[in-house]
Amino acid sequence: MTTTGIDYSALSGLDMLRTAMAMEDRPPYIGDLLGMEVDELEHGRAVFALQTRPDFANPLGTTHGGICATLLDSVMGCAVHTTLDAGVGYTTLELKVNYIRSAPVDGRRLTATGTTIHVGRTTATAEGRVVDEQGRLVAHGTTTCVVFR
Repeated sequence: MTTTGIDYSALSGLDMLRTAMAMEDRPPYIGDLLGMEVDELEHGRAVFALQTRPDFANPLGTTHGGICATLLDSVMGCAVHTTLDAGVGYTTLELKVNYIRSAPVDGRRLTATGTTIHVGRTTATAEGRVVDEQGRLVAHGTTTCVVFR
C-alpha cells in the first residue's frame, strides 16, 4: 500500500499509470516540473505534450535538448510500462536521441509519442517522436529498458 491507499503492485502497468495520472492528489513526478500533459495511455503507447517556455532555453535561446530527451524518456518508458503485468517494474537502460530542428521557447506545444517495439522477459525497446504544432519532427529516439520480474 502507498500513502494514497492504493496498492499499485496489484495493478497492471497500464492500470497503474491511468490510476496515478487521474488522481487529484497524486505524488509529484517529473512531468509536473515541466508542465507535461498526459494525452494518451494505451497498451504499448503513450502520448505526452508540453508548452515550451523561456526557462527551457539553452544558451542559443531555443528549447534545450534535455527537454525533448525528457519527453522522449517519459513516453517511451511509459509505453513499456503500459505492457507490464502487475508487480513488474522497469528502468531505462539506454536512451538515444536525434535532434532534427530547434523549437522556440515562446509557448509552442511539443507532442511526444512513444510506442513499444519489443517487450521481452528481461528487456524492452521502444521508439519515440517529438513533433511541433505543425507536425514537424523536432526529435526522435529509441530506448532500451531493463524489466524487473
